[in-house]
Amino acid sequence: MSREEALVYEDDPARFAAAFAASSLRRGAGGSVGPLRRRQSWEPPELPGADWVTITPLLSGICGSDLAAVEGRSSRWFEPIVSLPFVPGHEVVADHDGRRVVLEPVLGCATRGISPPCGPCGRGDLGNCERLAHGCLEPGLQTGFCESTGGGWSTSMAAHPSQLHEVPDELDDRAAVMVEPTACALHGALSAGVSPGETAALIGAGTMGLAAVAALARWSPPASLLVGAKHSHQRDLAKDLAGGVPTTTAEPTELVRAARRLTGSMLVGSGSTQRVAGGVDVTIDCVGSAESLRTAVAITRPRGRVVVVGMPGVTTLDLTPMWQREIELRGAYTYGTEVLAGERIRTFDLALELVAAASLGRLVSATYPLARATDAIAHAADAGRRGATKIAFDMTARTNTSRTPQ
Repeated sequence: MSREEALVYEDDPARFAAAFAASSLRRGAGGSVGPLRRRQSWEPPELPGADWVTITPLLSGICGSDLAAVEGRSSRWFEPIVSLPFVPGHEVVADHDGRRVVLEPVLGCATRGISPPCGPCGRGDLGNCERLAHGCLEPGLQTGFCESTGGGWSTSMAAHPSQLHEVPDELDDRAAVMVEPTACALHGALSAGVSPGETAALIGAGTMGLAAVAALARWSPPASLLVGAKHSHQRDLAKDLAGGVPTTTAEPTELVRAARRLTGSMLVGSGSTQRVAGGVDVTIDCVGSAESLRTAVAITRPRGRVVVVGMPGVTTLDLTPMWQREIELRGAYTYGTEVLAGERIRTFDLALELVAAASLGRLVSATYPLARATDAIAHAADAGRRGATKIAFDMTARTNTSRTPQ
């Protein structure tokens, strides 16, 4: 078997603890001391089955769940459905027999050789597969967290044909690497079920939040939209991607007051108990922190709904306001199929369309070779403050310099 290059997340509790300690002091610092190690002579795992194929990653993004793992902040909930050592990377555009493909990384029943499929897989709801620790693969909620498949942070990996979607010629590699995060974002946006006359708020304007804004504008436009974004470039992008939807942006600390103005409600309380007496109909939280969830509940009207798209990790949240205001809390994880105008459509097909229509490839701010993994992870962890959005690894790079869009 050929030797390749990869970034491998190893089973090393001491390094896991060191990553947590380092990242507590400075975001992204876990990349240099944690369990992620560069292997320049790496042997990819054998193909899990006769129908599996080898693909060659071209670009692979760095997302929030990757950073949580690298920084030692992943929830223990994932332990039974992750296998070590694994190669991270599930936002992947790759070459397969001379054609470019994007990877749909969920490891459902089809990839595991399980027939008949579980109920969710049978319905096309791959993200809810009930067999994540069974079949011909080691446990893994998706490619990039499974020992059997490899991942996109490498020069070679395994894929099942059911995971591969051909990339149209009009999409370059930077646009193609945005397809998977866009699929997550639009699944969350459509899960919110925003009606034309409703007001909506969206917290967080990183990759996920901005793609969700574009999805709302295209398929589920609210009467008005409030976007919470820390940085000026994020606020500008949010307004641009919202298209014709009336959109207000605000810094996170000003969201409660902005929601009051938008909805004509009154303020109640002060400090950590401040909230809007009324509020927006639906809030989409693309951050998933304790603070963002508290704010989401504070700005959502009684009997409204909050949809969590950003991976929350381990947080502490007072559920009293959710109970007292009868607010619905819903999670939105990965993708599968969506229902539009009564028709079931694969999320990835919609994502390919949205990436092209909204020019989401422009959100890729910089790429790095695997040799500069520490720099890439530090950049991704601090992307917003540094005026960036999506950071990716470029497996075609032959130098130690990062590349930014021209």
